[in-house]
Amino acid sequence: MFHRLISNDAPRSRLLAALLIAILLGLAWAPFLFPGVKALSVAAKVLVFVVLVAGFDLLLGYTGIVSFAHTLFFGIGAYGIAIASNTWGPTWTSLAAGFALALMLTLILSLLIGLFSLRVRAIFFAMITLAVAAAFQTLASQLSDFTGGEDGLSFKLPALLLPSTEFSDKPFWGVSLDGRLLCYYVLFVIALFAMLSLLRIVNSPFGRVLQAIRENEFRAEAIGYRVVVYRTLSSVLSALYACVAGAMLALWLRYNGPDTSLSFEIMMDVLLIVVIGGMGTIYGAAIGAVLFLLAQSYLQDVLRLASEASTAVPLLSALLSPDRWLLWLGLLFVLSVYYFPTGVVGRLRLQADARQAEKT
Repeated sequence: MFHRLISNDAPRSRLLAALLIAILLGLAWAPFLFPGVKALSVAAKVLVFVVLVAGFDLLLGYTGIVSFAHTLFFGIGAYGIAIASNTWGPTWTSLAAGFALALMLTLILSLLIGLFSLRVRAIFFAMITLAVAAAFQTLASQLSDFTGGEDGLSFKLPALLLPSTEFSDKPFWGVSLDGRLLCYYVLFVIALFAMLSLLRIVNSPFGRVLQAIRENEFRAEAIGYRVVVYRTLSSVLSALYACVAGAMLALWLRYNGPDTSLSFEIMMDVLLIVVIGGMGTIYGAAIGAVLFLLAQSYLQDVLRLASEASTAVPLLSALLSPDRWLLWLGLLFVLSVYYFPTGVVGRLRLQADARQAEKT
């Protein structure tokens, strides 16, 4: 049953399978295993980025298209929820309407970008998408009456998803059963469904054609596939998943602004996660997101402990200062690329295939 769900795309590596199971169980039980506001927020952010990065990998890893407009659709999803709730009130109907309108706008914009820009090759297309994303961020910052401008929009959710809503007077395993917990599991179910659906897509005949286009688009076109159509469809699907991820982020934060969902730094984080996890592997989105966000969230705390422990060596203590966490994060990224040039998933699969070849 589960094998059919993942569309026969087995991890092929026992270590990779163990990592994926650990991530799945860890995220499923995160509120109980890692109690605390920060830990739960990191887990929720992982769920958001898993969907965002996996959707981007469909475009970059499976189709070979470099786009910087992914945060544009991420922002549309977040603003759809924020504006709808702020305008029509914190009801399920307004959330559904805002999400539907965001998906519709995402579909139209991604289709237009695909039709007008995907005929352009490589770096030129990337520059076009970068310009469109920057223009949208500027627009969101200036339309203060509609988007809240630089200050963004804070909004309310239906009572069922609010922390003040208690479902039980007694905590379960020391955790309050409230609306915040329910909101987390809503995100978890959405992320799980998104990953399974993407696995089905990339392992379908459509996904095989995308990979053929990535390897040699001229050959794919020569044997009869309309490359522009497939590239456009890939761009649209990727954008829709980004929109879903944006809506997830808005639901969790109950706030959205230009720096929250439209920042170019988010696009850079997505690119880093794809490289760390492994391009062309949907599983890489989960592993890369966990590794990167854990490092981003807790590296300062680790450095603080290391700096305090090495006070006897002033130079080492200064080098391990929490203020230098970006330096160490960059170093960790360089090391990960050096030792895992095909990403964590790619490296583990290559090792598994090599062992299998030795046996045969």
